[in-house]
Amino acid sequence: MSYTVDFLFLANYWDALLNGLMTTLGITGLCLVLGLGLGFVVALMRLSQNVVVRSVSTVYVEFFRGTPVLIQLFWIFFCLPLVLGIEIGNFMSAVIALTLYMGAIVSETFRSSLRAIEKDQMDACVALGIGGFTKVIYVILPQAILRAIPTLLSNSVSLFKESALVSAVGMSDLMYIGQNISSITFKPVEMLTAVAVIYFLIAFPLTRSVSLLERKLIHKISL
Repeated sequence: MSYTVDFLFLANYWDALLNGLMTTLGITGLCLVLGLGLGFVVALMRLSQNVVVRSVSTVYVEFFRGTPVLIQLFWIFFCLPLVLGIEIGNFMSAVIALTLYMGAIVSETFRSSLRAIEKDQMDACVALGIGGFTKVIYVILPQAILRAIPTLLSNSVSLFKESALVSAVGMSDLMYIGQNISSITFKPVEMLTAVAVIYFLIAFPLTRSVSLLERKLIHKISL
């Protein structure tokens, strides 16, 4: 059986691929924002003096870091509706799964950044009468984000690539569109290569920028 490679036919499907890419970027952006917020809260919980709070957050992080994202997605999509007795849908299932995954991995990034904040800064907050929510928002959070930016960028790239898994539950993302077109046209080599190239063109510049950004931030922090 011979197979003729013809990449020219891709010109007929760029609109569909672009729509799939917009869906991929949209769900990645939404889960990124939600995951960052969740991850910061979990990082604070893991540094808590309360044993119960620290234990619960540790179990959450270790579970979602230690199990495949695809299994998490399938469980939320197929099993959670049976447990709750309500219909969740593929979009909500994808958002929940990727947000929980993102929250788990960035919590470790934030935890390392929080530990790097000097004790003198906390003592200064006490001396100035700054405490609670104000200290977290205006003192701890900005410094934690500044130190964590390079790793958070890497985490974001990982989330972007992992988002391809949502095609398994019927989300019309880039991967899902590419698979459907390749099945209809019987051109899997060309279409799946095009999908891989699109992912690479977005992820590679971000990945390469991590080292440069890290050097600049280290210099800035050391000043």
